[in-house]
Amino acid sequence: MTTRIRTADPQDADEILSIYRPYVEHTAISFEQVVPSSVEIAERIRSITQNYAWLLYESEEQLLGYAYATGFRARPAYRWTVETTIYLAKQARGSAIATQLYQALFDNLAHRGFYTAVAVVTEPNPASEKFHRKMGFEKIGIFRAVGYKLNQWHDVGWWQKQLQDYSIAPTQGRKS
Repeated sequence: MTTRIRTADPQDADEILSIYRPYVEHTAISFEQVVPSSVEIAERIRSITQNYAWLLYESEEQLLGYAYATGFRARPAYRWTVETTIYLAKQARGSAIATQLYQALFDNLAHRGFYTAVAVVTEPNPASEKFHRKMGFEKIGIFRAVGYKLNQWHDVGWWQKQLQDYSIAPTQGRKS
């Protein structure tokens, strides 16, 4: 079986959307309420990959998952921190794919000079919480009832992971 992890390209938008659509339409895992278009996903890929990473996991040329990072906050002091996201196709859940994909993302981000990854998890979501713990994240807080979707309020847990040694000061620039 041929598998690979590679950087996303705007031409991957339709396949990415096929994974993402059910999360938007049927869950509160994503707080988007309208499924974005392929054009919008392609633009997100272009924008994100300018400064961050968007990786795909393929097996036998079929997309089974993706993970990406975005900026955490706009002020310059936050430029060493990213927010991470991962989504898997239904048939890939419960496999080692998520672990491989997220680890590749963390390695990519550390190489680019990022020090901290944060993740935002809609709760309750025991599978995602367990997965983030396994990947080295620590739960640092919870915002109660901050998202309203599917006719109910949802809590959001905040998670944090160290990507590099904090005792080493960052350089002024980052590898992009």
